[in-house]
Parts: sequence; C-alpha cells; structure tokens
Amino acid sequence: MKPPADPQVWGPSQRPLQLIARNVSTRYLAIFIDSALGLALLPFNIGHLGAAAYGLWALTTSVTWFFGVLDLGYGGALVKFIAQYRALRDRGALNEIVSTIALVFAGLGAVCFGVAAVLAWRIESLFNIDPAQVRTAQSVLLIVAAYLAVRFPFAIFGAIVYGFQRYYLNNLVSITTSLIVAGVNVALLANGYSLVTLVAATTTVRVLSLGLFMLNAYRAFPGLRVRPSLFRRTRLQEVTAFSVYMFVLDLAAKVNYSSDSVVIGAMLNTTAVATYAIGLRLSQVAQKLTSQLNDALFPNVVDSSAMRRQDRLQLILLQGTKLSTALAAPVCLGLVVVADPLIHSWVGRHFDASVLPTQVLLLVVLLRVSTASANLILKGAGQHKLLTYTNVTTAIVNVLLSIVLIRPFGLVGVALGTLIPVTLATVFVIYPVACREVGLSIGRPLTRGILPALWPALIMVALLRLTQGLGPAGLAGVLVHLAAGGLVYLGLFVGLGLGTEERRFYWMKLRSILFPRRQAAAAV
Repeated sequence: MKPPADPQVWGPSQRPLQLIARNVSTRYLAIFIDSALGLALLPFNIGHLGAAAYGLWALTTSVTWFFGVLDLGYGGALVKFIAQYRALRDRGALNEIVSTIALVFAGLGAVCFGVAAVLAWRIESLFNIDPAQVRTAQSVLLIVAAYLAVRFPFAIFGAIVYGFQRYYLNNLVSITTSLIVAGVNVALLANGYSLVTLVAATTTVRVLSLGLFMLNAYRAFPGLRVRPSLFRRTRLQEVTAFSVYMFVLDLAAKVNYSSDSVVIGAMLNTTAVATYAIGLRLSQVAQKLTSQLNDALFPNVVDSSAMRRQDRLQLILLQGTKLSTALAAPVCLGLVVVADPLIHSWVGRHFDASVLPTQVLLLVVLLRVSTASANLILKGAGQHKLLTYTNVTTAIVNVLLSIVLIRPFGLVGVALGTLIPVTLATVFVIYPVACREVGLSIGRPLTRGILPALWPALIMVALLRLTQGLGPAGLAGVLVHLAAGGLVYLGLFVGLGLGTEERRFYWMKLRSILFPRRQAAAAV
C-alpha cells in the first residue's frame, strides 16, 4: 500500500483520470499550436531566407539533434526512478538521484558544446556547403549547441514534472514559448535580419523559458532539493544500470529520425535538404498528433508486468493497437492523398520533388504509430534488450540503404531507406515477440486491432480520391477536404469499427472526464 502523501512535500493530490485528461489535452493543444506555427512559418521563412539558407538551418538543426543522445539515457531513466521513489514516498532517495544526475548533466552539457565547437571548426569538410555559407553555419551551430549545453542540467526539472504526472504545467510553458518565438521570428525576418540574428534571438527566448520549467518542478514537488552535496555514487550506479539501454534506444531513434538530412547534406546540397524538410515537417506533425496515447500507456505496461497481469497486457496490446491505428490511419493516409495539392498550395510548385518522399515518410509514421503498443510491451515487460538490438540494427540499415538508394532514386530513395528496415523490423521481430510476450497469436491483434481501424480509412481514401479537386482551391480548401474525410472516418470507426461494449466503455470514461462532479454525485 502506498504511504500517505504530505502535500507540503509531495504536492497536492489530484484524481488520476482528471490528471491524465489535463495532461493529454494540454499536450495536444501544445502540439496543435506548435505544428500550426511551424507549418505557417515554413513558407514564410523560406521566402525571406531563401531555400539554400533555410536548408542550411535545417541541416545544422538536424546535426544538433544528435547531441540529445549525449544524455547517455539518463533522461529516460531519471523519469523512471522519480516515479518509483515518489510511489515509495522516499524523499531522500529521490533528491539524491536528482542531485546526482544534475551534476552528470552539467558535465555532459560542457561536452556537448565542445563537440559542437569541433564540428563547427571542420563543418566545410563534413558537408557540401557553399563557401559563402560556412561562417553562417558555424555561428548557427554554436548558438544552438550553447542552448543545448544549458538545457542539459535543467532537464532534471522536466523529469520531475513528468515523473510526478504534472506535465500539463510544462505544456502551458511550451505553448507560451512557441508563441513568443514565432512572434520574434516574424518580426526579425520581416525587418530583414539575418539567419544568425534570428537563431540568436529565438534561442534567447528558449533559454529564458528554462527558468519557468524549474519553477514548475518545485511546484509539482515542493520537497525538491538539488544540492551538490547530495551526489551519491551508489545512486549513479543504480540509474546507470537502466540508462545504458535507454541510451542505445535513444541513439537508434536519433539515427532513424535525423540521419536523412545528414545523408542528403553530405551527398547532395542544402537546397535538397530544404526540399526533403517539407516531408519531414509534415511527417513530424503527423507523428506528434497521433502518438500521444502511447506515452500515457507506458506506466500501465510497467505496472501490469510487475503485477504479472497478462490479461491487462493483452488488453493494452489489443486496444492500444486499435486506438493508435484509429488515430494514425486517417491522418497519415489522408495526408498521402492530398500531399500534392497540399504542398503546392503551402510552399509552391517549385517543391514538387518533395511530394513522393512526403508520402513515403507518412507511411513510416503510420507503421510506427500503429504498432507502438508492441514497442511499449517490449520496453516495459522485460524485453528492452531485444528492442534495443532491433532498433540499433534498423538504424544502421536505414543509413546504409539511404546512402545506396540516394544516387539512383534521389530523395525518394532516402525515404525508402527508412521505410524498408522499419517495416521488416516491425513485421518480423517487434510485433511477433510482443504477441508472444502477452500470450496472443499474431492474428488476434491483426483482426481485432488493426483491421477494424484500417478499413474505414481505406473507404475514406477512396472518397478523398473521388472528390479531389471538387472543392475550393488553395490551402484552406485542401484542409477542409481533409477534415471532411476525417469526419467520414470518425463516423465509420465509431459506428462500425468499435463494438457495442467498447463504445459504452469509452463513453463512460469520456463522461467521467467531462463531468467529474456529476459522476461523483451519482456514486454517492
């Protein structure tokens, strides 16, 4: 039984269902605002900076994304141990772990900047950059790296908020920061400022926002104490034993998500990077919009595995697969259908070469999100080593295939270099092993999870194809057309894809979130 919580130390208690709803709803609001701003600013930035300069920005940003793996997996492991010692109400152990990792992160931040300085020094020999762009590339890389170096030690505060399941607080900060950054972006470029000035100004805003994340951590956990004197070698060993696998998983994910731009920058040019960035941005938006459910399911997987509740693990795999597919299929397949007119009306016909890579990358997102519950089962139920080996192999094959296919197929070959290994790993390793782990045949999740959520999307795709070009032209017309297809999918899935008991179950949960007082009164 969980020890009683002192609100002066552990913060105020909240009802779990309302807390989840607040976390998820504000997360989706943050994603929507960030995605809308990103999609709106992309053509504006390209128009004011030019394709070459924007491609340079995208290239340097993709390089710095790899610095995220320098946390050596401690970021993900920290959340796990914060949640664990919070459940045990062990304030001393929690503060020792946080203080220990804070010192580690401070050192890693310094290493991060040192690596960036070396890359900046030799950047013209690493990428196919115009000599006139070298100084700009060096400045942008160093500015972004400086921010990452500062953000490293502040990451402990984000982990506190996440481990205490209060990340709606950080979601609100993220929304405010995104709006301010967007305003600064527009104001500077509209007045003719350079890329370096733009990156410096927006990075300053992001650095200042870190102070708000720190305040949120103390609000979530009033008993938080971060002191160098609380460093413990035994705590470092405790966290490291788990973080090493998280590190390898993070590294593989970074390679899978960020290597394409690096390969293109090394073998083609920054204009090609800008063209490919269109598809990356759309696929990233689709991924963010459809993958939030899986973050919420992970603690349930860990709890169910610890309690040896195989029935609950089966339910998570079946319902998680169905709901994840129901989120991803209409978004990804709908965007595949309207990719051509969407890109033309969004950034112009001079980016025609981005249409096919975009469609391939959207299929990658559909596959990843639809099968994400299997990944959660492997990570949370003791198969994290197998998942690590599989993801590392997938990342290596991704890079090698992209290098091989870029010459004969161009940007489409790079996208195929991602799709092929992800498909093979998912179909032949991850999903079969997850099914075996929970005691299900692979056919059951297929027939009860994927197919009920997929067939309405196929009907939606057919209707979108038949009605394409009938509505108003322009970006607004494309989005209205896509939204109409989404409504068709929603009606088919809720009305026919879900069974009667499933509809009743989800309706009751929705009512308890929307009308908590009414539900409490009824219970009395």
